[in-house]
Amino acid sequence: MSGRKASDPAAELPLRQRKKLRTRQRISDVATRLFFERGFEEVTVAEVAEAAEVSAMTVFNHFPRKEDLFLDRIPEGIELSTAAVRDRAPGETPVAALRRLALRLVDEGHPLSAVGHAPFWRIVYGSPALRARLREGADELEAALTAAIAAHPGPPPGDPQPRMTATLAVAAYRGACTTSLRRVFAGEAVGVVLADHRALLERVFGELERVLPLGG
Repeated sequence: MSGRKASDPAAELPLRQRKKLRTRQRISDVATRLFFERGFEEVTVAEVAEAAEVSAMTVFNHFPRKEDLFLDRIPEGIELSTAAVRDRAPGETPVAALRRLALRLVDEGHPLSAVGHAPFWRIVYGSPALRARLREGADELEAALTAAIAAHPGPPPGDPQPRMTATLAVAAYRGACTTSLRRVFAGEAVGVVLADHRALLERVFGELERVLPLGG
């Protein structure tokens, strides 16, 4: 998915890792351009490899499946979400930490905030394969959040609340994004929808925190 920040976090890594990350980014950028131009189903991995000037094996080394070429920010979303829970302030609930992250993504115009990147998400929703991968990504995020919530501060073993909190938080975010994106797809002004979307996130996470006040 496109929309990378101007600053390059790879610059601080060893040369070998920088090269790998930049190769991955080049492949992703080329794939995204081709998918926008021709449609996800119409582009093959071999064509992506040729356009990126790498082998098909190199593509698969970085992206296990074709869908991951387009939905390449799933790992980033998982890392951001688990870090928000893991590094939250003393006394802050997991839901409050996730709400803070969700609002920050909107305020930054981050691609994971969805609404300001409707053309990308229109392609995702129009592809059964991408929708299926997105659902898998949501399951991966739910599992990672469950583990993060259970690890800190450490509820009793077998307590269902970490999983319930993770499940409902993921569902709340997906539901809010889908609701707002449908408005954009229907032709409403992005600026208007964005303001309403931010308010919707505030409301749904606020309600969720009242239902599941798992402490920090």
